[in-house]
Amino acid sequence: MDINEELLYQFEKGLNPQNLGSSLIPATILGFGEISTIFQIADHTDLAFKRMPLFSDRASAETYTSKYIQYCQLLIEAGLKLPEHGTCVIQVTDRPVSVYIVQRQFPIARFSHKLIHTLDRKDTHPLLEHIVSETEKVWHFNHSRRPSIELALDGQISNWVWLEGETGPQMIYVDTSTPLHRIEGQEQLDPELFLQSAPSFLRWIIRWLFLSDVMNRYYNPRSVYIDLTANLYKEQRPDLVPETIQIINQYITDDLRPLSVKEVQNYYKEDKIIWTVFLAFRRLDCWISTKFLRRRYEFILPGKIKR
Repeated sequence: MDINEELLYQFEKGLNPQNLGSSLIPATILGFGEISTIFQIADHTDLAFKRMPLFSDRASAETYTSKYIQYCQLLIEAGLKLPEHGTCVIQVTDRPVSVYIVQRQFPIARFSHKLIHTLDRKDTHPLLEHIVSETEKVWHFNHSRRPSIELALDGQISNWVWLEGETGPQMIYVDTSTPLHRIEGQEQLDPELFLQSAPSFLRWIIRWLFLSDVMNRYYNPRSVYIDLTANLYKEQRPDLVPETIQIINQYITDDLRPLSVKEVQNYYKEDKIIWTVFLAFRRLDCWISTKFLRRRYEFILPGKIKR
């Protein structure tokens, strides 16, 4: 993929994270991740730019991009379809080094978390089944390649794009920016990257209580499926939870307990509290940094999230 590095440098240099409208180059926010913001920049309507201002130096950013490329190659080897993509490291003086992941941009209406609100009920079942069957490809890959290689996957519904191709529907996996994978049992992604967007006064407790769980949950099929199903509550489609559990339980092997609605509900309630509190602390950190300490705050925070 050809990437206009000069455009990204000028965008990063002129970006005001707390007032996007005053930035040098116009941009539209397409979405948010835990450690990133996704933009459409200027008139590049065919591309999505995921910005991650996480790195203390260029070397660590380039290490990340090499792990990212390796992860994408392994996902493709496992059988997943990914969008055309590329990376670019941008270094502006006196700023954190940013990595931009650039992907083909898809119509928002084709993202699965939108489709569950527009498809007829009879058509949501094949959509959900397709997501689960695509996720299963990763677990089959791990079974055949472990311990030399093992892949993690964040399978929540907003990470999948359903396209109509010439040979039938295609499911595209787009959330490749957290390249969790193990080689010979060793995690390849620096876990400290997860902490860069957290308030500095919370990092020690997150590292102590939550980081290991975050790093490990996406390797566990059952945890991934619970998270996927619980995501339907956030997307305001709780009526699809029993149906999704039924689909998933058809794939659950004998050594894993079937999912239950009660278990998913409990998980979602806990997860909702954690992320609501975490976002509140990030907003406090932003206020302290920009209003009290008069410092630049690199991250762009979402508005109120309906959960």
